Amino acid sequence: MVSALALPPTGSAQAPAPRITVRTIPALPVRGTIASLMVVPDPSGSPNDSLIRLAGTAADEPLHFDADGAGDGFHALLGIPLEGGDSVEVMLVLERSGLTDTTTVAFAVHRPSYPTERLRVDPRMIRYDSATRVRIESEIAQAIEVSRRSHETPRLWTEPFRPPRPGRITSRYGTGREFNGTLTSRHLGTDFSGKPGEPVRAAGRGVVALVADFFLAGRAVYLDHGGGLVTGYFHLSRVDVAAGDTVEAGAVVGGVGRTGRVTGPHLHWIARYGGISVDPVSLLALRY
Repeated sequence: MVSALALPPTGSAQAPAPRITVRTIPALPVRGTIASLMVVPDPSGSPNDSLIRLAGTAADEPLHFDADGAGDGFHALLGIPLEGGDSVEVMLVLERSGLTDTTTVAFAVHRPSYPTERLRVDPRMIRYDSATRVRIESEIAQAIEVSRRSHETPRLWTEPFRPPRPGRITSRYGTGREFNGTLTSRHLGTDFSGKPGEPVRAAGRGVVALVADFFLAGRAVYLDHGGGLVTGYFHLSRVDVAAGDTVEAGAVVGGVGRTGRVTGPHLHWIARYGGISVDPVSLLALRY
């Protein structure tokens, strides 16, 4: 089922605005996931209503539209923040024959509930001295910059995304994390089991945007897939790629490890759309 809404945009132009249908796939997106946003012009409109460019924003992040392969509309990725209410607003800018129209559409979203995990770690991994705090803040800034720059990269992937590991999932996105008796964070990634050194593979085609050794994430690789989408692979025992490399889906980027803040060897896989953290497993359902 696909939710659809046919509406005339509020135009800044003198001519009547074109009618469009806007829908999301899935029809009821979940907070903390990534969805597809489809915009389809009314086929009964006049040739002068043909859209020549489509842009927009959602949750303060730009949307990057591509023409549908069938030639009957446009699609973009829609990152839905984990926190928020029961709907998300999308602002669209439609350009046609020198005219510009704008409209805002609100979509219902599902707000799931999450369990809490209780973990024991080295106290130094949750009580930071001033030098460690400065280091962590610098590392967060580096990761944010990778996500920001991804909006400037054209989309690099065409094939469906795939899991980076064949192992079982040991901790899911959104789970509350209680470290040494104190609830400190949410788990903003998906953990896969694995033995040290077992291969970790790129979930999709992209460019290696950053290779780092972070306090919390340990040895990490960030892939820029373009169009605002980034994936990250944390706690690696080794790194098999270098910054600037273009890697194909399935290419080995490193090995399972236990570097950074961990309780044992595993892969922590993350995804971000710009500044929005999303469940990387939701990438596997994208058909773009």
